[in-house]
Amino acid sequence: MSRVVFLLLPRTHLLDLAGPAQVFSTAAELGRDYELSYVSQHDEVISAQGLPLRADTEWPELTADDLVLVPGSRVPEPPRWPRLHSTTAQKLRSHHAAGGTIASVCSGADVLGQAKLLDGRRCTTHHDLQDELARRYPDASVVRDVLFVSDRRVVTSAGIASGIDLALHLLADEHGPGEAARVARAMVVYARRNGDEQQASAMLRHRAHLDDAVHRVQDIIDARFTDALPLSELAAAVGFSERTLTRSFTRATGLTPLRYQQILRLERADHLLGRGATAESAARAVGLADARMLRRIRTREAAARS
Repeated sequence: MSRVVFLLLPRTHLLDLAGPAQVFSTAAELGRDYELSYVSQHDEVISAQGLPLRADTEWPELTADDLVLVPGSRVPEPPRWPRLHSTTAQKLRSHHAAGGTIASVCSGADVLGQAKLLDGRRCTTHHDLQDELARRYPDASVVRDVLFVSDRRVVTSAGIASGIDLALHLLADEHGPGEAARVARAMVVYARRNGDEQQASAMLRHRAHLDDAVHRVQDIIDARFTDALPLSELAAAVGFSERTLTRSFTRATGLTPLRYQQILRLERADHLLGRGATAESAARAVGLADARMLRRIRTREAAARS
């Protein structure tokens, strides 16, 4: 890829646009040959956050090495999806037919659907929009609860921040994982995530409660989940007895503090294993004694979920 063209539609989410744009502009600053362009069906687009955006209505000349990326737009209830003009749909189809890559973030997948690029392909989108996308495009195979899916030069990703993961994935495909890691470091991105990782991590899945003390304990565990964290230390941090903390934590999250910590360890270990780490090194990296302990935790979690 030498040119990255962003197609902006009404109510574009700023982070859907800015995340991937930052990845490719950072790669350009680090010496890669990328040129960014912004096109739209109108001279001005009002973003979902209210910021006006200017874009060209004339598309640049594209080659098979170029990428067209469609950021997502805010989709209200009941769903009203941005309408794709027939000429824009033809631009997308022609670029793909010529060997180019088309990508989307969040609800941008619907734009690819309108352009007939999802038929017969696997795809994904934000978890709140997956059912509607599947209904609108029955010939597509919507993959649920993953960060991104790539199928024959059509790459779709989940919501908002997953656009960064998508862009780093495309960069790694083009220049190798080392270059993607270099860009991620420059952007202060904690880790480049695999496409099949869940859209919501354990740190998010168990935060839908209103207990401030439990949130403070979760903050400690999140920051130090690789350490030994005695229940007495966690309880003292919020002025609770061990029994009161365990009762409050379980009521708020459905888990004991120890099990919450073990889930974080398991999730991080799986992340490392997906990047080629051995079971032994992954176990030690998350504070476990050995791979046998990691297997034991995985078995217990599988049994608890069944």
